[in-house]
Amino acid sequence: MMIVGVSGLNGAGKSEVVRYLAERSFVAFSLSDVLREELERQGEAENRERMIDLGRELRRREGADVLARRVLVKMKADRNYVVDSIRHPAEVAALRSAGRRFVLVWIEAGEQLRFQRLRERGRSGDPKTSETLRNLEKREIGSADEAAQQLSAVQEMADEIVQNEGSLATLHEAIHAILSRSMYFERPGWDEYFMSVARVVASRSNCVKRKVAAVVTRDKRIVSTGYNGTPRGVRNCNEGGCARCNSFGRGGADLGECLCSHGEENAITQAAYHGVSLRGATLYSTYCPCLLCTKMIINAGIVEVVYNGDYPLGEISLSLLREAGVKVRQVDLG
Repeated sequence: MMIVGVSGLNGAGKSEVVRYLAERSFVAFSLSDVLREELERQGEAENRERMIDLGRELRRREGADVLARRVLVKMKADRNYVVDSIRHPAEVAALRSAGRRFVLVWIEAGEQLRFQRLRERGRSGDPKTSETLRNLEKREIGSADEAAQQLSAVQEMADEIVQNEGSLATLHEAIHAILSRSMYFERPGWDEYFMSVARVVASRSNCVKRKVAAVVTRDKRIVSTGYNGTPRGVRNCNEGGCARCNSFGRGGADLGECLCSHGEENAITQAAYHGVSLRGATLYSTYCPCLLCTKMIINAGIVEVVYNGDYPLGEISLSLLREAGVKVRQVDLG
């Protein structure tokens, strides 16, 4: 997915770009909204001068990229975003390093046209004269104070510059063209996808020692899942249900005293409980299977095991799986 950053001088047309993208399912954020939220939290009234000063205060206190960081924590991995009111190069750097495609668009327009637009929109706090506009923008373009706005430096970092002195249709065409050549679409591979699902399943584990889970797939469809914990109807491990786990016994030792069923074991028995055949299936496990689970995997007809972490005595299990003709792979997803 991607983030489109929008910047430019007053009246250049940034709001129209944000509106256009928001209508196309981009979630809109404004770094200025971070300042508004902070003013509200402090019980202060909103005005342009106070927001400029507050931005400087926050950058000095929490780092020059503070506004971008506060917005980034609100973002989800499955959505596209448009972010405006970017006024400092550190904000650009933070958004660019967010782990997804980022493109910074600078919207350009002449001063006379921008002033005309500001007068037409009549927003409170907008400059009333061309001279006032110039003085305001001198503060925004650059300063020796590193915590102040640095729009000139932001412009130099732009990936795309759009001249917005024509019709709205022309502006929209320019933005659409940027999307067409900048859209970045990333999908996880099947191993990463199924192992990530297994990790989510593991979060349901009630074992106090280790959270383990398995996902069984066939034809790239999940047919069964399981996580480790005490059997159905038995007190949960984290509630004292398994004495061995609650005494934090040594890994791989005294397994015969453990009351918890393993993730692979539960995935296989759940399939049997619901009458689902696992013949020809692939099992994804967050850890290498133990010997008991290995024997169940072989006898269930599972043909491939993909695991992430190592497990004590795991070499015996892996050797047995290979002897039985079960394909084994370890994937390191961190």
